Amino acid sequence: MKTKHNSELVQHAIDGLENLSDSNVYGCDLHNELFNTDYFIIGRYEAKKWLESNVGIFKAIEEIKEYEQSNFGEVNTDLSEPELVVNMYAYIKGEEILNDCKALSKRWDNRLSNEDIEAIKEELNELI
Repeated sequence: MKTKHNSELVQHAIDGLENLSDSNVYGCDLHNELFNTDYFIIGRYEAKKWLESNVGIFKAIEEIKEYEQSNFGEVNTDLSEPELVVNMYAYIKGEEILNDCKALSKRWDNRLSNEDIEAIKEELNELI
């Protein structure tokens, strides 16, 4: 199955879910937990390399500017720093990935049980 989502970002979400067993995370907080409490990529060189080979630096910057203008009314990310750009891009795309997850949408206002987490992982694995 061809997916519109980057498989490395989907795998990042799946890996993050591995650490959430027996957690007290609500469905609505899952995006923050997976894409805002840890870095997707650490290091300027690695970040620049990933952006160039996966999305394009200027495309990522364009998406970040549009997202931040729309959600915050201004751009807050330092767009001259590749590590910040790649991690904000991952944050945005992580939101899109989880928004497409039916298993999560059913549990949005509830604490996620181990069964919920497994169902979300299963659905995300189908995207890879």
